[in-house]
Amino acid sequence: MLIDGKKISLFLGKQVKKEVKKLIKNRPLLTVFLIGDASDQISFVKIKSNVAKKLGIEYNLIHLKNVPNFISFANRIKEEVNNSKVTGIIIQQPLPAQLSTESIYDYIPQKKEIEGHRKKFIFYPPIGLAVLTIIKYIFSGKKIDKRLLVNLNKDRHFFKKILKNKKIVLVGRGATGGKPIGHILQETKINYINVNSQTINPEEYFKSADIIITAVGKKIIDPSMLKPGVILINAGLRKENGKLRGDYEEKEIKNIASYYTPTPGGVGPIDVIYLYKNLVDAAKLQK
Repeated sequence: MLIDGKKISLFLGKQVKKEVKKLIKNRPLLTVFLIGDASDQISFVKIKSNVAKKLGIEYNLIHLKNVPNFISFANRIKEEVNNSKVTGIIIQQPLPAQLSTESIYDYIPQKKEIEGHRKKFIFYPPIGLAVLTIIKYIFSGKKIDKRLLVNLNKDRHFFKKILKNKKIVLVGRGATGGKPIGHILQETKINYINVNSQTINPEEYFKSADIIITAVGKKIIDPSMLKPGVILINAGLRKENGKLRGDYEEKEIKNIASYYTPTPGGVGPIDVIYLYKNLVDAAKLQK
């Protein structure tokens, strides 16, 4: 069964929009840093801009077409940090090599770092929350209602109960995919096996998995690797013949998997909604 991430995101977006309306005197403002002219990255920030508009959130894109040095970039971030009107700051990944370091997030205070990249964080990674939302949707009767919005303080017991005897495999450990997803699985006390490019015979883990979460950006799953009824959740992105695809071919696995997410239209739209949910929560905290 295909999981319609767009449908889920539309409903959750309406819940976030209601919260935004309550913040009349403290309307959230997101600043997004984009470095360079990569078409994929420009497309992603445009999606974030469009969703912000629908939710009634202010959006400020700082597009640096030429790559600055690290100090100059850090100073630009500090300027936004010191702007009292700015509620949250994100840096569109991937960054050029000379700027690609976790320490860049140290320049963003916890209350404005809404992606959960810092070692000490207030807000959980949106992509991890999106994955948990899909799991919650599947195991709570495929109902789209207010209870679907993940609140870890309330939902830990639920996830622990439903996933107690499930074998979960997470594929990838990248900064924008596998790492934050793994981080939130750990925070939720969910046991999982992390497979990456150094893993020997990864297909052996796939064959016995009940849930496989992929976040690689290339095709890594073949039908022969899967057991019938497996749940496939994809957060990886690749381009083939000008079209976005995930880490498996949907037509190959749709008759094997009990549930699977499409690409695009799966994890991605839900991820963006949680980004703005974190922004709204940041606005409440700063108030």
